[in-house]
Amino acid sequence: MGTLPNVPQPEQVLDAIAAAGYEGTELGPPGYLGEGETLRERLRRRGLQLAGAFVELRFGDGDLAPLAAIFDLLEGFDAQPILCDRGPRDGDVDLDGVARAVELARTRGLEPSFHHHMGTRVQTPAEIERLLEGTDVALLLDSGHLAAAGGDAVQGARDWRHRVRHVHVKDIRLDVVDAAPTWGDAWRAGAFCELGTGDVDLEELFAELAGYSGWVVVEQDWLPAPGDELAAQIEAQARNRRWLAERVGL
Repeated sequence: MGTLPNVPQPEQVLDAIAAAGYEGTELGPPGYLGEGETLRERLRRRGLQLAGAFVELRFGDGDLAPLAAIFDLLEGFDAQPILCDRGPRDGDVDLDGVARAVELARTRGLEPSFHHHMGTRVQTPAEIERLLEGTDVALLLDSGHLAAAGGDAVQGARDWRHRVRHVHVKDIRLDVVDAAPTWGDAWRAGAFCELGTGDVDLEELFAELAGYSGWVVVEQDWLPAPGDELAAQIEAQARNRRWLAERVGL
């Protein structure tokens, strides 16, 4: 469960995901949801699929061991590795390093996607464009991170639709982002909010994604503090699932 206080047990998280009506989940921190048969049984018992596994790499330093470890965790699952730059924002991401990671995944029969992310070297629309022009990696489109970086999720879907292979649907309050000294402060202050309550035009985003058939993963980041109640977060995710059903037919 890492080093944060008050982190819920994996069984609680999976129960809540299933009860809210979601069809699957991403892996989360390696080992948190379990590995091998433990992970398979936990998902099978709840009728859940594994959508993907996030892995951070410092592209260009030659260390692909974290990616190789993710391959082992994904063995036997129909899921994809989700590549993300480890940062910090100290220049351009090494495109050759990205290409090597993609090629390594393909040698294992896996087709990865790349997650643009705040606090990394692939954050802004211009940095995403550079990545797409310089590599053939598929894109994970994250509506919240794109908005936080000064982009527009609807425009991103319009421009990059042909490369989008995975979607993280998130809403965000940009007033929280603007008021925070750093991105980390904004994240801890709860910038990510329930679907339909922030500044992302999610209904228009889904209109632009018409015909998309990959995973849509709902995320609403929460940093638990001592004394925080898990019940409120469970209810929020159930409302997010209802919002998707009622507003965009998912």
